[in-house]
Amino acid sequence: MTLGLKPGTEYFYIKLPQVFRMVFPSLGNEVITLVKDTALAQTIGVMELFRTAQNAASRQFSTVPIFIAGVFYFIMNGIVSKLFEYGEKKMSYY
Repeated sequence: MTLGLKPGTEYFYIKLPQVFRMVFPSLGNEVITLVKDTALAQTIGVMELFRTAQNAASRQFSTVPIFIAGVFYFIMNGIVSKLFEYGEKKMSYY
């Protein structure tokens, strides 16, 4: 018992916040990996996005659709990265 707290209270108010602060950066890495590896939306995944862009590029004889797909992919990962960066700053004591 720390500071006269019950074990459950000690866990939720003292130990869990410290553990979460340490685990949050690796959690961010995992979420970014999931965004890269799984579907970005319900039906559009990274591979489907680039396959569609490649098909459009081959029809139009242009690389613009592939470039647009890459920018979309970059923006999605940038949003997730910035959200976790903001969360890490909020949890940082120093």
